[in-house]
Amino acid sequence: MKADLHIHTNFSDGVSSPQEVVRAAIEKNIDCICITDHREIKGAIEAMRFGFDKNILVLPGIEIATKLGDILGINIKEIIPDGLSVKETIEEIRKQGGIAVIAHPFSWPLHRFRGGKEDFLAADAIEIFNASLLNIFNKKAFNFSQEYNLPFTAGSDAHRAEFVGRAYIEVPQNILTEKELLTTICEKKIKVKGKNLNIREIPRNGLNKRTVFFLRGFYSHTK
Repeated sequence: MKADLHIHTNFSDGVSSPQEVVRAAIEKNIDCICITDHREIKGAIEAMRFGFDKNILVLPGIEIATKLGDILGINIKEIIPDGLSVKETIEEIRKQGGIAVIAHPFSWPLHRFRGGKEDFLAADAIEIFNASLLNIFNKKAFNFSQEYNLPFTAGSDAHRAEFVGRAYIEVPQNILTEKELLTTICEKKIKVKGKNLNIREIPRNGLNKRTVFFLRGFYSHTK
Protein backbone atom coordinates (compact mmCIF):
# COMPACT_ATOMS: atom_id res chain seq x y z
CA MET A 1 0.00 0.00 0.00
CA LYS A 2 1.25 3.48 -0.96
CA ALA A 3 -0.03 6.50 0.98
CA ASP A 4 0.61 10.19 0.27
CA LEU A 5 -0.27 11.97 3.51
CA HIS A 6 0.22 15.65 2.65
CA ILE A 7 -1.89 17.10 -0.19
CA HIS A 8 -3.65 20.43 -0.76
CA THR A 9 -6.66 21.26 -2.94
CA ASN A 10 -8.25 24.43 -4.26
CA PHE A 11 -10.21 24.67 -1.01
CA SER A 12 -7.07 26.26 0.50
CA ASP A 13 -3.89 27.17 -1.39
CA GLY A 14 -3.93 24.34 -3.92
CA VAL A 15 -4.80 24.59 -7.61
CA SER A 16 -6.53 21.27 -8.29
CA SER A 17 -9.98 20.17 -7.19
CA PRO A 18 -10.49 17.24 -4.81
CA GLN A 19 -11.79 15.19 -7.74
CA GLU A 20 -8.67 15.93 -9.80
CA VAL A 21 -6.47 14.95 -6.86
CA VAL A 22 -8.24 11.61 -6.39
CA ARG A 23 -8.07 10.82 -10.12
CA ALA A 24 -4.35 11.63 -10.19
CA ALA A 25 -3.66 9.40 -7.19
CA ILE A 26 -5.48 6.48 -8.78
CA GLU A 27 -3.64 6.97 -12.09
CA LYS A 28 -0.32 6.87 -10.20
CA ASN A 29 -1.24 3.73 -8.26
CA ILE A 30 -1.38 5.55 -4.94
CA ASP A 31 -3.66 3.53 -2.67
CA CYS A 32 -4.31 6.17 -0.01
CA ILE A 33 -4.23 9.95 0.24
CA CYS A 34 -4.81 12.46 3.01
CA ILE A 35 -6.13 15.90 2.09
CA THR A 36 -4.49 18.41 4.44
CA ASP A 37 -5.80 21.83 3.44
CA HIS A 38 -5.11 24.89 5.59
CA ARG A 39 -7.97 25.96 7.86
CA GLU A 40 -10.46 23.86 5.88
CA ILE A 41 -11.78 20.30 5.64
CA LYS A 42 -14.40 20.72 2.89
CA GLY A 43 -11.90 19.66 0.24
CA ALA A 44 -11.14 16.51 2.21
CA ILE A 45 -14.85 15.70 2.55
CA GLU A 46 -15.40 16.16 -1.19
CA ALA A 47 -12.43 13.91 -1.95
CA MET A 48 -13.79 11.25 0.39
CA ARG A 49 -17.19 11.34 -1.30
CA PHE A 50 -15.68 11.19 -4.78
CA GLY A 51 -13.35 8.32 -3.85
CA PHE A 52 -15.91 6.34 -1.86
CA ASP A 53 -16.73 3.85 -4.61
CA LYS A 54 -13.23 3.81 -6.11
CA ASN A 55 -10.16 1.74 -5.35
CA ILE A 56 -8.59 4.28 -3.00
CA LEU A 57 -8.66 5.14 0.70
CA VAL A 58 -9.15 8.88 1.28
CA LEU A 59 -8.42 10.28 4.73
CA PRO A 60 -9.58 13.69 5.92
CA GLY A 61 -6.91 15.92 7.39
CA ILE A 62 -5.82 19.48 8.01
CA GLU A 63 -2.58 21.48 8.21
CA ILE A 64 -2.60 23.63 11.34
CA ALA A 65 -0.38 26.65 11.97
CA THR A 66 0.53 26.44 15.65
CA LYS A 67 2.46 29.13 17.49
CA LEU A 68 5.69 27.28 16.71
CA GLY A 69 5.06 25.84 13.26
CA ASP A 70 2.83 23.61 11.18
CA ILE A 71 1.34 20.31 12.33
CA LEU A 72 -0.64 17.89 10.17
CA GLY A 73 -3.74 16.36 11.68
CA ILE A 74 -4.22 13.02 9.93
CA ASN A 75 -7.75 11.56 10.01
CA ILE A 76 -9.38 14.76 11.25
CA LYS A 77 -13.02 15.50 10.45
CA GLU A 78 -13.45 18.89 12.13
CA ILE A 79 -11.48 22.11 11.74
CA ILE A 80 -8.84 22.79 14.39
CA PRO A 81 -8.01 26.51 14.57
CA ASP A 82 -4.61 28.02 13.91
CA GLY A 83 -2.72 29.86 16.63
CA LEU A 84 -2.93 27.29 19.41
CA SER A 85 0.09 26.00 21.28
CA VAL A 86 1.71 22.79 20.12
CA LYS A 87 0.31 20.96 23.15
CA GLU A 88 -3.22 22.26 22.58
CA THR A 89 -3.11 21.38 18.89
CA ILE A 90 -1.93 17.83 19.54
CA GLU A 91 -4.65 17.36 22.17
CA GLU A 92 -7.34 18.55 19.72
CA ILE A 93 -6.08 16.16 17.03
CA ARG A 94 -6.11 13.19 19.38
CA LYS A 95 -9.61 14.05 20.61
CA GLN A 96 -10.79 13.34 17.07
CA GLY A 97 -8.93 10.05 16.88
CA GLY A 98 -6.23 11.37 14.59
CA ILE A 99 -2.46 11.53 14.79
CA ALA A 100 -0.35 14.68 14.98
CA VAL A 101 2.54 14.92 12.52
CA ILE A 102 5.03 17.77 12.56
CA ALA A 103 5.14 19.00 8.96
CA HIS A 104 8.40 19.86 7.13
CA PRO A 105 10.19 20.38 10.49
CA PHE A 106 13.51 21.58 9.04
CA SER A 107 12.24 23.56 6.07
CA TRP A 108 12.94 27.10 4.91
CA PRO A 109 13.28 29.63 7.76
CA LEU A 110 9.70 30.90 7.47
CA HIS A 111 8.20 27.40 7.37
CA ARG A 112 10.35 25.32 9.71
CA PHE A 113 9.14 24.06 13.07
CA ARG A 114 10.47 26.23 15.88
CA GLY A 115 9.56 24.01 18.81
CA GLY A 116 12.05 22.35 21.11
CA LYS A 117 12.83 18.70 21.64
CA GLU A 118 9.87 18.26 23.98
CA ASP A 119 7.49 19.48 21.26
CA PHE A 120 8.87 16.98 18.76
CA LEU A 121 8.57 14.16 21.26
CA ALA A 122 4.99 15.14 22.10
CA ALA A 123 3.81 14.56 18.51
CA ASP A 124 2.88 11.17 17.10
CA ALA A 125 5.29 11.43 14.16
CA ILE A 126 7.37 13.81 12.07
CA GLU A 127 7.39 14.24 8.31
CA ILE A 128 10.83 13.12 7.13
CA PHE A 129 10.24 13.28 3.37
CA ASN A 130 8.39 16.21 1.83
CA ALA A 131 8.71 16.18 -1.97
CA SER A 132 8.55 19.98 -2.21
CA LEU A 133 11.76 20.42 -0.17
CA LEU A 134 15.46 20.09 -0.91
CA ASN A 135 17.13 16.86 0.16
CA ILE A 136 19.17 18.63 2.84
CA PHE A 137 16.00 19.49 4.75
CA ASN A 138 14.53 16.00 4.45
CA LYS A 139 17.85 14.45 5.45
CA LYS A 140 17.93 16.53 8.62
CA ALA A 141 14.40 15.40 9.50
CA PHE A 142 15.33 11.77 8.83
CA ASN A 143 18.41 12.01 11.06
CA PHE A 144 16.37 13.60 13.83
CA SER A 145 13.77 10.82 13.69
CA GLN A 146 16.53 8.23 13.87
CA GLU A 147 18.29 9.91 16.78
CA TYR A 148 15.14 9.97 18.91
CA ASN A 149 13.49 6.84 17.48
CA LEU A 150 10.43 8.77 16.34
CA PRO A 151 7.64 7.51 14.06
CA PHE A 152 7.65 9.22 10.68
CA THR A 153 5.57 9.94 7.57
CA ALA A 154 6.02 11.30 4.05
CA GLY A 155 3.95 13.33 1.62
CA SER A 156 4.17 15.17 -1.65
CA ASP A 157 2.87 18.48 -0.23
CA ALA A 158 1.25 18.69 -3.65
CA HIS A 159 -0.66 21.83 -4.56
CA ARG A 160 -1.33 20.50 -8.06
CA ALA A 161 -2.70 17.09 -9.00
CA GLU A 162 0.31 16.39 -11.22
CA PHE A 163 2.57 16.23 -8.15
CA VAL A 164 0.43 13.87 -6.08
CA GLY A 165 2.38 10.76 -5.14
CA ARG A 166 5.85 12.26 -5.50
CA ALA A 167 6.52 11.26 -1.88
CA TYR A 168 4.69 8.55 0.02
CA ILE A 169 4.91 5.89 2.67
CA GLU A 170 4.82 2.24 1.70
CA VAL A 171 3.04 -0.11 4.07
CA PRO A 172 4.04 -3.78 3.72
CA GLN A 173 0.75 -5.39 4.66
CA ASN A 174 -2.70 -4.85 3.18
CA ILE A 175 -4.29 -2.03 5.18
CA LEU A 176 -8.07 -1.79 5.01
CA THR A 177 -8.99 0.94 7.52
CA GLU A 178 -7.81 4.33 8.73
CA LYS A 179 -7.16 2.93 12.20
CA GLU A 180 -4.91 0.18 10.85
CA LEU A 181 -2.90 2.70 8.85
CA LEU A 182 -2.40 5.07 11.78
CA THR A 183 -1.36 2.20 14.03
CA THR A 184 1.15 0.98 11.45
CA ILE A 185 2.67 4.47 11.22
CA CYS A 186 3.01 4.78 14.99
CA GLU A 187 4.64 1.35 15.12
CA LYS A 188 7.14 2.46 12.43
CA LYS A 189 6.27 -0.47 10.16
CA ILE A 190 6.54 1.61 6.99
CA LYS A 191 9.04 2.70 4.36
CA VAL A 192 9.45 6.15 2.84
CA LYS A 193 9.77 6.50 -0.92
CA GLY A 194 9.50 9.08 -3.67
CA LYS A 195 11.34 11.76 -5.59
CA ASN A 196 11.80 15.44 -4.83
CA LEU A 197 10.35 18.09 -7.10
CA ASN A 198 13.06 19.72 -9.21
CA ILE A 199 13.87 23.41 -9.49
CA ARG A 200 11.35 23.90 -12.32
CA GLU A 201 8.58 22.00 -10.58
CA ILE A 202 8.87 23.67 -7.17
CA PRO A 203 7.54 27.09 -8.30
CA ARG A 204 4.72 25.36 -10.22
CA ASN A 205 3.73 23.76 -6.95
CA GLY A 206 2.94 27.16 -5.51
CA LEU A 207 5.98 28.76 -3.88
CA ASN A 208 6.15 32.53 -3.77
CA LYS A 209 8.62 34.58 -5.81
CA ARG A 210 10.94 35.27 -2.89
CA THR A 211 11.38 31.54 -2.22
CA VAL A 212 11.96 30.81 -5.91
CA PHE A 213 14.65 33.53 -6.04
CA PHE A 214 16.33 32.00 -2.99
CA LEU A 215 16.18 28.52 -4.55
CA ARG A 216 17.84 29.69 -7.76
CA GLY A 217 20.62 31.32 -5.79
CA PHE A 218 21.06 28.20 -3.66
CA TYR A 219 21.36 25.92 -6.69
CA SER A 220 23.75 28.26 -8.49
CA HIS A 221 26.12 28.21 -5.51
CA THR A 222 26.04 24.41 -5.13
CA LYS A 223 26.92 23.54 -8.74
